[in-house]
This record gives sequence, C-alpha cells and structure tokens, in this order.
Amino acid sequence: MIKVRGLTKVFRSRRKVITAVGGVDLDVAEGELVGFLGPNGAGKTTTLRMLATLLRPTSGEALVAGCDLRADPSGVRHRIGYVGQGNAAGANQRVGHELVNHAQLYGLSPATARARVGELLERYDLVGMADRTVRTLSGGQRRRLDIVLGVLHQPQLVFLDEPSTALDPQSRSNLWQHIRSLRDDHGSTVFLTTHYLDEVDALCERIIVIDGGRIVSEGTPGQLKSEVSGDLVLIEATDPAVVAAAAGRLPGVKDITTDSGTVSFRVPRGDTVAPGLMVALAESGVTVLSIRIQPPTLDDVFLQLTGRSLRDADAEAGADVPPTDA
Repeated sequence: MIKVRGLTKVFRSRRKVITAVGGVDLDVAEGELVGFLGPNGAGKTTTLRMLATLLRPTSGEALVAGCDLRADPSGVRHRIGYVGQGNAAGANQRVGHELVNHAQLYGLSPATARARVGELLERYDLVGMADRTVRTLSGGQRRRLDIVLGVLHQPQLVFLDEPSTALDPQSRSNLWQHIRSLRDDHGSTVFLTTHYLDEVDALCERIIVIDGGRIVSEGTPGQLKSEVSGDLVLIEATDPAVVAAAAGRLPGVKDITTDSGTVSFRVPRGDTVAPGLMVALAESGVTVLSIRIQPPTLDDVFLQLTGRSLRDADAEAGADVPPTDA
C-alpha cells in the first residue's frame, strides 16, 4: 500500500537549510495498522504530509495506494483518507450539512451522500448530532467527526496524524475502538502517527520509529521490546555483591547495577531466569527480600535507540515543520 525509497524534505529557515526528513525508506502492506512513532520534530508529520500530497518531496520516490506520489498526486488523493491534527469541519457549520457537502465533493450524488452520512454517523456514535453546529461538540465527538470526514469516500488507505491528542482517557479509549474498526471491520490500511507510547502499544501491529528525520528501527511492539531492551529484573537481598555476581553468569544479561542494596539488570526473559537464580542464591545463603520483573516499555526502546526518553524529547522539541520550503 505504501512503498517509499529515499524520501527527503528540505526547508530553508533564517538562511539555514534544514533537512526535516533525510532519506526515508519504508513499506506498508495492504491491511496493516502501522504506528509511526517519534517525538515532535522527528520528521513524522512532515513524512505523513508528503505521503498525503500536502508537501512536495525534495527528492525520493513513493508509491501510495498504487499511485506515484510525484507523478500522480491526484490519484493518491482519490485513494486516501487524511485526518490531520486540527479539526477539519467548520466550527459554525451543522454536522450533517458539512458531511453531505464533503461527500458530494468526492463525487457522491446527493441521495448517496445522505445515505453514506447517516451510516457513518451511526457507526461513529454521532447519531442525533446532524443538526448541531460543530463547535458545540465535545473533543471526542469532534475527533470522531474528523475521521468520518476522512473516510466518506471509503479510501483504501487512511492517514491519522496524532488523532487522540488532548483527549481525555475515556475519549481516547473510545476513539481507539473506532480506529481498530477501520482495519478490522472495513479493511482499510491505517498509517497512524503519534508520540503516545500506550497508543501504539494498544493499536499497532507494527511500529516504525523515526528520529532526526531518519528511520531508526521498526518491528512489532513485542519484537522491539525484546530485541532492544529485554526485561528489567530488580532484586533486593542481604548480599547484593553475591546477587550481582550470580546475575553476571546468566545468559544474555546486561546493564547490571547496584543501588542501596538493590541489584538491577536486564535479560531477554526475566520470567525464565528468575526461578534458577532464586535457587542459586538460596544455595549461597543469600536471603532475597524482594524480586520484581518489569517488562520493557516503548520508552525503554526509544531511550536505547536514541539515547533519550521519548517523553523528554517530546517536551523539549520544537515544531516539526519549519516555515519555508527550500
């Protein structure tokens, strides 16, 4: 559904040339739900906007929904749905009127447009909202309305750019159900950008990590966690030195540290090494006071890949897109 090779975007700002995206290669198969993960400023929104024909690439090649991104942007637009970070519907427009107008812009007849809008209002829990103005909707309702606007024409591929930003936990959970439904019930390929770790963990079967305008890793959430970080094991015992020495003999162990009587280390599978380690420590006369096994998080993955926490990077980063096209 998406095939990208060497995609680059360069901007000019204050007499400086800024490479926002520097030679991205990525592939997305039909029917996948893929998360594009990175902090603000990493290049994820710039990449998405290029794939959605909203920015022209500086260089590189891309096929999107079977159409050449540079040679046939109109073909790409007919085959994709795009839900940006901002609300797409006019704040003072009535919901039903706005949706029918958009459907007709996609070429649907008035009768077909009304039928399609009625179907989608029901599917996205917006029944009874047709006569309300957009500005009176809650944040969660407006985001669901944005998705309806993006899928009116039944696109093969749907781009979602940070769809749950600023929503409360209940609204986010509700929105996630609708995002899953796009793929599971309606067969759309979904390409989701986010900086929420729990969002990609809950929704995406594959994750692509971008940092500094380049792809730094990709895989399933489980693969990234196990291959990059492993489980964190923390043991509090009467003799930390013996614990550290015993841990050092375990296969695949790394990052052994001792702090105030607690020994911590990482192994690929903490649950498989803990029983044998407990037996060995008991035979050595060491009393284990507590043991905890913490599965890796996606933030652990990002920290190891880039040397910084995704949450910290997100808080410190500036805007993703510089102001002027080079």
